[in-house]
Amino acid sequence: MLLWFSMAIELKDVEHLAGLARIAVSDSEKELIRHDLEEVLAYVSQVTEVTAEFGATTAGELRNVMREDTNPHEPGIFTEDILKQAPAREGNRVSVKKIL
Repeated sequence: MLLWFSMAIELKDVEHLAGLARIAVSDSEKELIRHDLEEVLAYVSQVTEVTAEFGATTAGELRNVMREDTNPHEPGIFTEDILKQAPAREGNRVSVKKIL
């Protein structure tokens, strides 16, 4: 199976990526980056092939570990305690400086 990232990386591709990243890359660095990118993409190709061959595997059963979405306590029970710790308040709200 030929994947899009198994193709050879050309120097113009490295130049394009450097332009997108807005970094300056010298001619000597371009060849090093090209070689590194090819190695990374070859590794990704291997991982993709293994994943496709064996399917997505998990370490165990998938389950939701979050608590039920219910009210754990009475609404407003901690409001006054929280507002006492605020540097400024307006009624039952914390007052903050306007930022524009």
